[in-house]
Amino acid sequence: MTDPTPYTVGVADDIAHRLGHLADLVSQAPPHEAAQALARVLDCDTGVLGRMTALLATGSHLAREHAEAGRVRPEVCLALGRAANDLNDVALDLDEHTDGLAQLAQTTAHGPVPKPVASAMVIRRRR
Repeated sequence: MTDPTPYTVGVADDIAHRLGHLADLVSQAPPHEAAQALARVLDCDTGVLGRMTALLATGSHLAREHAEAGRVRPEVCLALGRAANDLNDVALDLDEHTDGLAQLAQTTAHGPVPKPVASAMVIRRRR
């Protein structure tokens, strides 16, 4: 008997499983490997975060078509669009810091980690 799960749903399940596995690996990896992995995940163009943003935008467009045809409530389209926009904003905020991760990956891979220098933490609140 064949598996009734559609291919796209199977791919989504596989990605979710692999992301969980990646989180486990990153938590146990040496600092330079963890930094390399996170830098790739956060890449706005080819990383997981950028691709997830594109997926949500695609979902929003698809939901809009279905909302216009009366098959789903318009709120579904709007919620997906907001999520894509918010995730894009987060990706842009994090993109500013991928150089720091790349530097950490290079520093720890090619020698001892320099002693940390104290700095003030700046916390921004979003409204």
